[in-house]
Amino acid sequence: MALDKTKTATERQAALDYHEFPHPGKLEIRPTKPMATGRDLALAYSPGVAEACLEIAKNPLDATRYTAKGNLVAVITNGTAVLGLGNIGAQASKPVMEGKAVLFKKFAGLDCFDIEVDEKDPEKLADLVCKLEPTFGAINLEDIKAPDCFIVERICRDRMNIPVFHDDQHGTAIVVAAATTNALKINGKNPKDIRVVGLGAGAAGIACHTMLRKMGVPLGATTLFDKAGVLHSGRTDLCPEQMEFATADVSTTLEEALKGADLFLGLSGPGLLAPELVSAMALNPIIFALANPTPEIMPDEVRAASPGAMIATGRSDYPNQVNNVLCFPFIFRGALDVAASDINDEMKLACVEAIASLARATTSAEVGQAYQGERLTFGPEYLIPKPFDPRLLPTIALAVAKAAITSGVAQKEIDLEVYRRTLEAQVFRSSLIMRQAFATARQAKRKIVFAEGEDDRVIRAAQAMVEDTVDTPILIGRPEIIEARIERAGLTIKPGQDFEIVNPENDVRYRDYWQTYHKQMERRGVSPDLAKAVLRTNTTAIAAVMVARGDADSLICGTFGQYLWHLNYIKQMLVDHDLHPVAALSLIILDDGPLFIADTHINMEQTAETLVETTIAAARHVSRFGIEPQIALCSGSQFGNLDCVSGRVMRAALKILDQKKLDFNYEGEMNTDAALDPELRARLFPDNRLSGKANVLIYANTDAAGAARNLLKSVAGGLEVGPILMGMGNRAHIVTAGVTVRGLLNIAALAGSDVSSYG
Repeated sequence: MALDKTKTATERQAALDYHEFPHPGKLEIRPTKPMATGRDLALAYSPGVAEACLEIAKNPLDATRYTAKGNLVAVITNGTAVLGLGNIGAQASKPVMEGKAVLFKKFAGLDCFDIEVDEKDPEKLADLVCKLEPTFGAINLEDIKAPDCFIVERICRDRMNIPVFHDDQHGTAIVVAAATTNALKINGKNPKDIRVVGLGAGAAGIACHTMLRKMGVPLGATTLFDKAGVLHSGRTDLCPEQMEFATADVSTTLEEALKGADLFLGLSGPGLLAPELVSAMALNPIIFALANPTPEIMPDEVRAASPGAMIATGRSDYPNQVNNVLCFPFIFRGALDVAASDINDEMKLACVEAIASLARATTSAEVGQAYQGERLTFGPEYLIPKPFDPRLLPTIALAVAKAAITSGVAQKEIDLEVYRRTLEAQVFRSSLIMRQAFATARQAKRKIVFAEGEDDRVIRAAQAMVEDTVDTPILIGRPEIIEARIERAGLTIKPGQDFEIVNPENDVRYRDYWQTYHKQMERRGVSPDLAKAVLRTNTTAIAAVMVARGDADSLICGTFGQYLWHLNYIKQMLVDHDLHPVAALSLIILDDGPLFIADTHINMEQTAETLVETTIAAARHVSRFGIEPQIALCSGSQFGNLDCVSGRVMRAALKILDQKKLDFNYEGEMNTDAALDPELRARLFPDNRLSGKANVLIYANTDAAGAARNLLKSVAGGLEVGPILMGMGNRAHIVTAGVTVRGLLNIAALAGSDVSSYG
């Protein structure tokens, strides 16, 4: 978009500082393979590299196996039509191209090189691009002026056997088509029955109207205008792509064309559509005013002229922002993953429907978190999804890959179900390791009660449970508050139908609940009056009573408040001769795999006996995830070299464990680095019993375990599942205040499994 001249000097400087510090630019290159030893060098370069070269020489498609080509996109421009800045030249366009590369990486995990070419001649530029085919898996043409962009793309697509996509054209067209699809659904109209008026016949405008034609809008139903007036067959200044839409009468005016029209599509300049022209359109018209930064008409002017109009702009401060980022990272992802030779019409239309369908689905929890305060419910002000919807990647890339296979341009066979799971694992880091837990949970329908039922995260988690599991959520909270927050978030779950509500202020079971609590606690100083007060005010106590009475199978609490405070009420109601809190186990998902840590919350100072319990319970729970436990007892002492408290208690625990003849690997006591570095551990203690890197770290106190947990989350970017409360038979789990909606859904899946299902 054009630079806003009203920006303050501070804002301008902030933008410049962002690009300059701490390193100039927005990109860097990092190796993906180790380069620490002579052997690494021999594999990476000479002589090992020759083997990969020979394989590619035999089969060029193997370049996607042995090099980065299959994940590499070139963003190419000559700088002749950069955003709203115009022809600023190749070098001045580089910040924009770097930004585009960053979006590819951020949203789809694709690596990019930005290539700015100082070549104005479209045929020579196309020739340069074609010569890059051995390097890249796909080409994204960017910010090339019309009509040159048509020429460059046409030549490249004809000559190259990899996808070539001009995003300014097709990206915009796909998002506009998705928004149009949903707007027509709301209006109850069919594409073949509408009339369209377009203002702007450049690359994006032509591509948008071409896409609308492919959706079913008849050619004769489109009237298109540019700076010189209406497009008609007598004009001699139009390129072939524009001539396709030169169907109007030479004397047609914008005012005449808009009378009774259903859709206005503007890709032109600011203030070019007068409100009175909107008034003359069909009832509840569709107004897509996409000029940036100032649209052809402002949304408030449209509303005044036609209150029922559906409006989209290119701006982020109004609903329905038409943003190419909804499309281009994901269509390239799908195309590259099947080694497509082209991005054809079938793939583009699949992308259109995928985007449109996401807007019609329930808004994801992550989107709700990113856009707090906005109502994100399908309707006139929510025609297309938001850019930070994590479902865009798995939904669009899968649809595009499937369309590529079906239409015959895919050069690689893939299992689409496996591919779907892989894509979901990229955006939902816990999805892969949690798959088995979710599958197990679906074997039995359980009731899960959430103590903090008014929390927005809990309400969204309940929605997700209804969509993804067979369990029934129970929310403790005031019905009017819960229902208002469901409405505000645009969720679809209904109390009494999809979930239950327990109202702490007025529930028919109140008498039974406080009496149950009193009976359990009467010899621990709790009077009837106190029991009544607790059961009116303490939602964790209510949840614990529900589980104790069999009204729920498991409880989840802890979205606010201190962990041990919640644990106290769980212990009061649910501990018996079979169940007691053993330890808290946190699963931390890191880039190089999962790591479990215990005890993070329960035993402030472990004894040998509690360490033994923690170790055995951790092994059982880790196996639940399909992982073979490799348990390290971690201490400041290293295999007996220090006479410290943690060393002594660890050594005592090790002796007890050895007597039990257990069927999993454990070892101790050792430093954390030795646990995680098999080579270091082998040098220190060659006969150690662990196989490879430890995946479970057990500490002698919660200070050490909690510090390790928090460091891995905060510094290493670890994603936590848990804490898992071990020893309570899955009847209770306590999360922590920073838990996300996804985290609550994960712990609900764990709570939804009967303990008998995992040994």
